[in-house]
This record gives sequence, structure tokens and C-alpha cells, in this order.
Amino acid sequence: MIKVGDTLPAATLMEFSEVEGNGCSIGPNAVDVTKATAGKTIALFALPGAFTPTCSAKHVPGYAEHAADFKAAGVAEIWCVSVNDAFVMGAWAREQKTDGKVRMLADGSAAFAQATGLTLDLTARGMGLRSNRYSMLVKDGKVISLNVEGPGKFEVSDAATLLAQAKA
Repeated sequence: MIKVGDTLPAATLMEFSEVEGNGCSIGPNAVDVTKATAGKTIALFALPGAFTPTCSAKHVPGYAEHAADFKAAGVAEIWCVSVNDAFVMGAWAREQKTDGKVRMLADGSAAFAQATGLTLDLTARGMGLRSNRYSMLVKDGKVISLNVEGPGKFEVSDAATLLAQAKA
């Protein structure tokens, strides 16, 4: 499992853009994790699935609500990563109104989740291999804080906890 001090794995996440702009085309766009984190501080949180109860009611809204606070603390971007396809993440972004606040990034094949060692097997619940719920602060591609939730918990990966770490 990835730990504080480790470099994020080289992986490609996918992002759906609603409109053209900033050099992005409409549709799924590849996001090279190594390039996208270079020289930046990223608040990254991951969760089991788009449109799921805790993720939709608490996890994403907390980060969207505190987006300006994260920026003030020196965080360049907030990333939400989930094992869903880019179209689902795009629809969820629209529903959660995250535009300009949280980048909703798809890990469709769970490659990033597997590379970090932070997977959650929800096969018995019909959801397959997913990402565990966690948050991390990443500076220039290196993990500087990591908060991994226990099974079924939402206690340490919330926006307030990661924001306090970003301000420290």
C-alpha cells in the first residue's frame, strides 16, 4: 500500500469535459498523473463509487464547499478519483456542481487503485473491484499525508481533515 513519502504511481486517469476550453476537447481526456501533479500541491480523495450515498451526500460536497479554503492553503487542485468511467464521472460532476472546484477523475479499470494498493473488493455487492475511501495531500507527485478509512467508515478522509493537514 502507498504510504507517506511515496511517489504516486504512473497512471492515466480520464476526465470528461462538458465544454471546450483550456485546451481540452469535449469528451474523455487523458490525465497523466505524473505530469498533472508535477510542481503542484493536490488534494486527492478517492471513494468507492459515483452516485453512492455517502460519496454523494458527504464526501464530494465537503470538498466542493471548501474549494476556496484549499486554494488559500496553497492547494492548486482538488481531485476526486473513483473506479467509474469518465462519462459517469462527468454526469456526477454536473449533478454535484463541481465545475471549477473539484476535478472528477475516472479510474475506469481500477489501475490507479491497484497501483496504490488501496482497493476495495465489492464483488459480493455487485460492484466489483473499487477504490477504498481515502484522502491524501500530494506535493510534486509525493504523498505528504494519507488518511485511509476503515471498512464502511467516513471519519478521516473528509475535507475538514485534509484541509487542516494542508494548512499545517
